[in-house]
Amino acid sequence: MTWLDDHSRYVLHASAHQTITSRIVLDTFTAAADLHGYPASTLTDNGLVYTVRLASQHRRGGRTALEAELRRRGITQKNGRPNSPTTQGKVERFQQTMKKWLTAQPAQPATLPELQQLIDAFLHTYNQHRPHRSLPHQATPAAAYRARPKATPNRDRSADTHDRIRRDRIDDSGVVTLRHNGNLHHIGIGRTHARTHVILLTQDLEIRVVNAATGELLRELTLDPNRDYQPTGKPKGPARPATAK
Repeated sequence: MTWLDDHSRYVLHASAHQTITSRIVLDTFTAAADLHGYPASTLTDNGLVYTVRLASQHRRGGRTALEAELRRRGITQKNGRPNSPTTQGKVERFQQTMKKWLTAQPAQPATLPELQQLIDAFLHTYNQHRPHRSLPHQATPAAAYRARPKATPNRDRSADTHDRIRRDRIDDSGVVTLRHNGNLHHIGIGRTHARTHVILLTQDLEIRVVNAATGELLRELTLDPNRDYQPTGKPKGPARPATAK
């Protein structure tokens, strides 16, 4: 996972992972930004770990964890044109250079920590000591990065709310689903409402589930983002009567 300054080619972060997830994308971005400062904009491809803007219909309406964080901080999110990898050409060329260097090392890593050690060693050389042919006077990325002030986010949008409307149908187990910050949550409504078409009215974590045909409010809740399943809070069955001896 790589975050690179577009102007100077300075690599802000590079880390090795088995699989890149939306959580890893957010965590690496915030780690880099906490260290170097938050940017005015980002540029990524259209992978679902970055954006859902081109996702299929059933995944639209929500935001990935990165999209939510960028909006909260007033950072402009840019995405490359579909099927046009050259838009992210600078980071792609860096990846190729790094892979070539890693492949040439006599001692090949057997674990992710060993791979990360090699990546860290390469980053130090790449950023601090290796002249870059694309930079003026073939400066190092570190020198170019320090030479100019950094653009910052346009405005704080932390007070903004995320309002959306979603239509769905309660499944046979009495559950409806909703994405929040890229994570899918299951909301319990009850088996008595199975197969009912509903409208979900969402404002950030506040959710109302309404019967699409009658307008009846079936459930109102505050989403717990740390839990997948959002229980109804109702007992699963009738309480047994107390008995006296």
